[in-house]
Amino acid sequence: MNSNLQTAKEMIENDGFTCVIMNDEMAHVSMDSGIKPLIDFIADGLELKGYSAADKIVGKAAAFLYVKLQVSEVYASVLSVEGKKLLNENGIAVEYGTLTEQIINRKGTGMCPMEETVKDIDDIEEAYRALNEKCKAMAKRKEGLLS
Repeated sequence: MNSNLQTAKEMIENDGFTCVIMNDEMAHVSMDSGIKPLIDFIADGLELKGYSAADKIVGKAAAFLYVKLQVSEVYASVLSVEGKKLLNENGIAVEYGTLTEQIINRKGTGMCPMEETVKDIDDIEEAYRALNEKCKAMAKRKEGLLS
């Protein structure tokens, strides 16, 4: 594990961040849950090619976004088999704490909705569009519940 990945991993484990993407000069961090930090980094147009990333949970959905961001390596506290496969296929080095068959939803009642969204998708851009739309739809639904 290189020093940037080690530092990012420690920030996930010790500092309460859910996502850390860094290189020798810059760190981008988030405490947001799910794939929101990755969607935001992409929307902000951040150039993260070659960066090291650490994340609490990486399934196929997050893996697609890390591929789109062109990071060089990912550490996941929890990694799905499909996420690992996708990262490996795209030349992204991966380390993890726990490997699991499936990422489940927050209620523990079934598959994570983001994983469900990309389960039959193989194209990075198609996955990004589908995930972005799903995030927007979920945010609108959440706003409706809070109004």
